Amino acid sequence: MIPAWLAPLAPSPLVLGAALALDLAIGDPAYAAHPIRLIGATIAGVERALRRLGLDGYGGGIVLTLVVAVLWMMLASGAVLAASGGPAWAGPIVHGLIVYSLLALGDLLRHVWRVERALAAGDLDGARRAVGALVVRDADRLDAAACRRAAIESLAENLTDGVTSAVCWYAVGGVPGLVLFKVASTLDSMVGNRTPRYLRFGWAGARLDDVMNYVPARFTWLLLAVTALVVPGCAAADALIVGARQHAILPGPNSGWSEAAAAGALRRRLVGPIWLRGTLVTDLWIGRPDDPPAASRADLLRAVALIAATGVLATLAAMAALAAA
Repeated sequence: MIPAWLAPLAPSPLVLGAALALDLAIGDPAYAAHPIRLIGATIAGVERALRRLGLDGYGGGIVLTLVVAVLWMMLASGAVLAASGGPAWAGPIVHGLIVYSLLALGDLLRHVWRVERALAAGDLDGARRAVGALVVRDADRLDAAACRRAAIESLAENLTDGVTSAVCWYAVGGVPGLVLFKVASTLDSMVGNRTPRYLRFGWAGARLDDVMNYVPARFTWLLLAVTALVVPGCAAADALIVGARQHAILPGPNSGWSEAAAAGALRRRLVGPIWLRGTLVTDLWIGRPDDPPAASRADLLRAVALIAATGVLATLAAMAALAAA
């Protein structure tokens, strides 16, 4: 039982449902004080300060993670609590705006749809530019089929990070839990790459992101199989089998679960040759060996339906759990 004064921070099924509805209908809100933008600016500022102090190894990365996480959990929680001391509607509005700003299903679907819209118009260069906003690879080498595969891979990978993990951590920890997860996700994207500059400094942020995605990634695998039962042309059993057998092919402990499950559900192979700065970094495929590579408009449309339905199902499951608690 949480103290009464912390009740405005607790997860609400109505707020979560409204936030998802707004996200799907409108997309990510564009405003100067967007939490992700401000979290990113905070990370950059604290990093500069730590490096000036010579704290550019594991210790500095741990300090960065702790400072940004605690600061933003306090700021977001303080904003909700302060608003809750005013008119009755103010607290729920601020609470809802934070949740709405930190869900990413609608924008993910819109970004992917830009790829297909460009291909439908015969604009391969436009599709390549749209892919470049989703994944890191040499987009100029991609044909139409590879553009669609990259879009499907982005859908599947970001389903966990942008939707199911966010929903799970909101359901578990309310506003502070959701903000902590988005801090971890932003740290991973900004300092979690394995370059010489960030190999040690970004370790703490990347590991926090791994830990917070661990259970939701496997939950997403199961949800994709459930959703595949009702999405035409999808295979639930293949989602389970391919996800279980091939998730470790992809780097990291979590992203492979949703990508491999999506490949199985769609009955299409994904990934294939990926070039980065002129170097072939992988030519592995995921999916059943006898399935064809994803390539067509129908493949992408089916992937969009699968991922959208899974994101909605994850949210409904969280709402049901919260309502029953």
